[in-house]
Amino acid sequence: MTVTGTPENAHDVLRMGIAYFRSKVLLSAVELGLFTRLAKGPATGPQLRGELGLHPRAARDFLDALVSLGLLRRENGVYDNTAVADTYLDAAKPTYTGGFLTMLDHQFAQWGDLTRLLREGGRAYPVDDELDQHDEMHADPARLRRFMSAMDGINQFSGAALADAYDWSAHASFVDLGGARGNLAAELRKAHPHLAAGVMDLPAVQTVFDEHMESLGLTGQVAFTGGDFFNDPLPAAEVLIFGHVLHDWSPELRAALVRRAYEALPSGGELLVYDVMIDDERRTHDFSLLTSLHMMLVSPGGGEYTARDCREWMTAAGFGVTRTVPLTDIDTLVIARKR
Repeated sequence: MTVTGTPENAHDVLRMGIAYFRSKVLLSAVELGLFTRLAKGPATGPQLRGELGLHPRAARDFLDALVSLGLLRRENGVYDNTAVADTYLDAAKPTYTGGFLTMLDHQFAQWGDLTRLLREGGRAYPVDDELDQHDEMHADPARLRRFMSAMDGINQFSGAALADAYDWSAHASFVDLGGARGNLAAELRKAHPHLAAGVMDLPAVQTVFDEHMESLGLTGQVAFTGGDFFNDPLPAAEVLIFGHVLHDWSPELRAALVRRAYEALPSGGELLVYDVMIDDERRTHDFSLLTSLHMMLVSPGGGEYTARDCREWMTAAGFGVTRTVPLTDIDTLVIARKR
């Protein structure tokens, strides 16, 4: 393949076809706790087979596939994590991203429905079913905790980036709408302690929010408001944030949420929206385009969108100045100010 990943021959096309092999090897390694085990110390293949319950038929190729993918090292038959695996795939570290990968593993089979989605558009969900789906998840404690762990796995990077990418000195308060158990809010609060920090999410989230704030040593420093951001009053703040939220919903509901934020903000207040946005020309951001298809497979109305789409919803709601800023390698930030 070329440097940009464009296929040039039949072998390149075949490599694209087996890309899901690589994904599943990684996802199974996370499920087995392989990287967390190796973070405690190197081990031989037989040791790993015994400790993780691996059958000898496939274990050697499985472990060596991870070596070839750059996630493990092997020296004289002894396996160890590479630096990137040790940092991001050890469940004992705060930089762990395995929660998000675990969620993807649970959703892996749904990609088998892609052709049906392309032919039928998925089931014809009415808008109310989009809301029902989220209510069902929040009513299942195990599913809710799994989802919260997944969100933490990506929000840790978004939070650090947002703390630097935006001028927080001009504001005194913010609320992260749909902020889960507060990982983003915690990052912003730690970086800018002058801010009055808040999170709004469904009431079922408060228990895991309180536990997480205690684990971070931030009890009492980030306020939690239990409520439905479609129907309940939004908390007062100078800055409102929708981070990895709008892509959960249909375009009509995204526009409605942007309008609700406009109505809640004071004059001069700002709305920050970040997501895995598609480039405006819809040509180059394969990560966001593939993520958009994933959202369509796993949610009734979800999908990614362009920064241009977001600016249009903001302008239609009444916002004045809007600007677009790259946030992380995968996220784009759109900022709007209320006149």
